[in-house]
Amino acid sequence: QVQLVESGGGLVQAGGSLRLSCAASGRTFSSYVMGWFRQAPGKERDIVAAISYGGGSTYYAGSVKGRFTISRDNAKNTMYLQMNSLKPEDTAVYYCAASKYASVKVNTTRPSDFGSWGQGTQVTVSS
Repeated sequence: QVQLVESGGGLVQAGGSLRLSCAASGRTFSSYVMGWFRQAPGKERDIVAAISYGGGSTYYAGSVKGRFTISRDNAKNTMYLQMNSLKPEDTAVYYCAASKYASVKVNTTRPSDFGSWGQGTQVTVSS
């Protein structure tokens, strides 16, 4: 099992930027697909972006493509989500997650493919 801790959330005006970080420990970080999910009140937890174990492949939800960038630094056991041009509809709790198996594909959108989760960090975008 890997332990994940998110940071970097906060309150920002529409059009602004935030950078989320996810620090990992306890398992070989570089061996698994990592992802960012978000959950708004009353809604399901949805994939935002995912990145392959080496960082060479990424996946983005259509709603964030071109505005968000996912990256990882395996030497630091850390994953990032750079969020630009934020919109009020980006408001949610953001979670980082590590895949259950090394065979999980980077373009998976299923939360059930991820077995380790952080506690979440709140992102609020005001209009």
